[in-house]
Amino acid sequence: MKKDDINKSGLAPIEFKVLIELDEVGQKTGGGLFIPDTVREKEQMMQVKATLIAVGGDAFGDISDPVPVIGDRIYVAKAAGYNVVGADDKQYRLMNDKDIAAIITGE
Repeated sequence: MKKDDINKSGLAPIEFKVLIELDEVGQKTGGGLFIPDTVREKEQMMQVKATLIAVGGDAFGDISDPVPVIGDRIYVAKAAGYNVVGADDKQYRLMNDKDIAAIITGE
């Protein structure tokens, strides 16, 4: 997958920052109960699974293998970084490269 194919946000992180797209929190529980919007928003902020969308030029410079690449599914630290809205009106999160805890390889 090419970098330009995945980043439709209009945002380009700099230095050691990365741009991620968090997984969506569902509207219903596994049992079929609807989750109120206020609860969903809080759970979305605490989501830990994401997709790496873009990386700054200095990101992962001092990290040994494996290094995540754009398009990788990842686990991130809860509530790390800050939320931003891209040009495509989607929610993204800008965070430090060190806030990525693991690459998900089993999906």
